[in-house]
Amino acid sequence: MIRLMLYGCQQILLNPDNDLKVILEFLCSEATKLSNCGTYYARQLYFKTGLIPSKFDLNNQLSNNIHFAAMYSQAAQQCLMSVAESFKSFVGLLKGIKNGTVTQKPKLPGYRDGGLSLVTYPAQAIKLTPLGLRFPLGTKVKTWFGIAEFYLPMPSNLDRKQIREYRILPRNGEFYLELVYKLSTIQSDVDFNKVIGIDPGLNNWLTCVSNVGTSLIVDGLHLKSLNQWYNKRVSVLKENQPQGFWSKQLALITEKRNRQVRDAVNKAARLILNHCLENKIGTIVFGWNEGQRQNINLGSKTNQKFVQIPTARLKDRIAQLCQQYGLRFEETEESYTSKASFLDSDLLPTFGAKPEGWQESGKRVKRGLYRSANGTKINADANGASNILRKVAVKLGLDLSGISRGALIAPLRIRFWIA
Repeated sequence: MIRLMLYGCQQILLNPDNDLKVILEFLCSEATKLSNCGTYYARQLYFKTGLIPSKFDLNNQLSNNIHFAAMYSQAAQQCLMSVAESFKSFVGLLKGIKNGTVTQKPKLPGYRDGGLSLVTYPAQAIKLTPLGLRFPLGTKVKTWFGIAEFYLPMPSNLDRKQIREYRILPRNGEFYLELVYKLSTIQSDVDFNKVIGIDPGLNNWLTCVSNVGTSLIVDGLHLKSLNQWYNKRVSVLKENQPQGFWSKQLALITEKRNRQVRDAVNKAARLILNHCLENKIGTIVFGWNEGQRQNINLGSKTNQKFVQIPTARLKDRIAQLCQQYGLRFEETEESYTSKASFLDSDLLPTFGAKPEGWQESGKRVKRGLYRSANGTKINADANGASNILRKVAVKLGLDLSGISRGALIAPLRIRFWIA
């Protein structure tokens, strides 16, 4: 049953010839320059009046700008809209500081130091022709160079009528065509009383325990290894180089690493979703502490490994899939879930509210192994995932009696990169 509409995004790696590459570089560089012009006007307005411009103000002020004229008008407006939104977010963060909801003081949006920027075209500006998708350029470009448009291929697996935006994305020496399209949400055959708890980590990227007797671990060692190789290679290439050094080889290995990370995020999220659909699990509870990446202190080496693992991106992807397939996604803080014993039903206080004299019944005896009060040994991360479910059990009315000791002792380990 169709419930609501969402939007998906598909990226296509372009392989432009020299002529097309020059056009794309010119277009994206003009977007950077226009963005800087909009940022200058917005900053000056803020310094002098304390106000920020709306997207309409920026369009009116810069409609005669030479960089605006070099771009198609709707694409230029989209560029200035992103500038207006960044200043609106800045003001929102300032209000958050006054309200106590934001702790770190935000910086006023600044200028881009050259480079290439994203260019966005609305769907109505693009036409499909026998040569491909026609992207118009600004009036000045036709006057200067005699070029009015350029063409990019249309993917065969998408319905053009469903596409809402086309984006030219420059990244690490490559160009991508991003297509934002309408996505239907489908109500799945699941039971919201069936729930799975997810405890994120490093070696065990995701540890999952459900109240239907299943448990699994999404292995994170391969992703950790990829990041480790990348960090070592970057260190070698930047050795004895000035600050801010960049090269084609650095761009190449960075783009390769980023693609591998995106692939890992998509595969892991799909794996969790498929497990829920197969077992008719309708609720996912994800343990997450806001700001844990910024405030974590596990030593310099472990910090580097932890913060480069894109767990926040994976959490958001799982939440997106839940919305698409009609599952319920809940996020909860995970303080003391690793220390407390699930089998002994230890009290689970929130961070900063631990009662005086609180003591856990069990103990983590070594990496990956937790011992309860009566000596039962279970997987430490599975214990944490089960406690994450306990955090929200009362609020959601969940029955956790289906969590079996067998699931806690030996979760199924999944290495999703192995064919």
